[in-house]
Amino acid sequence: MNTLTDPFNRKINYLRVSVTDHCNYHCQYCRDEDHQTYTSRDEILTYEEIAKIVKIFSELGITKVRLTGGEPLLRKDIIKLTTLLNEIESIEDIPLSTNAHLLAPMAAKLKLSGVNRVNISLDSLDSDRFNQITRGGDLKRVINGIDAAIEAGICPIKINMVVMRGVNDDEIESMIDFAVDRNLDIRFIETMPIGIAGINVVDKHFSEADIIQRIQSHLPNRLSVVKSKQTDGPAKNFLINHTNSCVGTISAFSNNFCDSCNRVRLTAKGRLILCLGQKDSFSLRDAIRSGINDDEIKLLIIEGINKKPRRHDFDTALDNISSSQMVEIGG
Repeated sequence: MNTLTDPFNRKINYLRVSVTDHCNYHCQYCRDEDHQTYTSRDEILTYEEIAKIVKIFSELGITKVRLTGGEPLLRKDIIKLTTLLNEIESIEDIPLSTNAHLLAPMAAKLKLSGVNRVNISLDSLDSDRFNQITRGGDLKRVINGIDAAIEAGICPIKINMVVMRGVNDDEIESMIDFAVDRNLDIRFIETMPIGIAGINVVDKHFSEADIIQRIQSHLPNRLSVVKSKQTDGPAKNFLINHTNSCVGTISAFSNNFCDSCNRVRLTAKGRLILCLGQKDSFSLRDAIRSGINDDEIKLLIIEGINKKPRRHDFDTALDNISSSQMVEIGG
């Protein structure tokens, strides 16, 4: 099997695939309040096109494919896609990122079709606050989705909480307890200045150092460092001793983790984004629809990876991708 290596000798083995740029939530840090998505069906990749691209990537060494959005469960017949991806021999890991609003009736089918784990966005355990952060989200439905995923045997299940100062930072401890009670993992994420929505919450930034201090105070002498696997993302993870749960942090803003970057992102419209914090991208959709063969697409991907930048510029160029909406690029 070939391997994808960028100019800085980083092995690329993780592809994030956004299946839709539509979402039923309007989270404050993800999209502008008045942002609407008008993408037409012919603009987005078909399931067969996604599977074709993933198969080509798998031949270049990709083993992990995460399905994201928007909200991926809004995409009709998503089980068809997960089944297609599960049939690609060298893809070993098919996680799903979701807000869980639609998860309850689909959890068992997703598990059977190859989704082996899920990450669920949950920024508050208070119904009113959750509704405000998500601009209309239903906390009860999300928790029902979490419980359905547990019942379906999906494991691990990770809860992702974006921590915002003065908004929900007082819930760090209760979120840990919620995760431990259900044998879930929990990760606390710093806000990222992507798009106008992300830049607008920069003043609510709650640093990783502050988060870890709160975690340690809540769990004194109960944390053990978890060694990362080769295809893991940028989280720092700790096992909570005497539980089945891990707690972690993702700190794109205060701690640059670009030296270990192992991923690229495919948008719903088929653009391959080389870095979440840079403008570099090119269209694989157009390449596929032009009729070029798989070997030519492989060369296009390799040429793209050779242009992958060393790092993001969150700390020096907040307006670098200010025209983007996180909901459109897969997070």
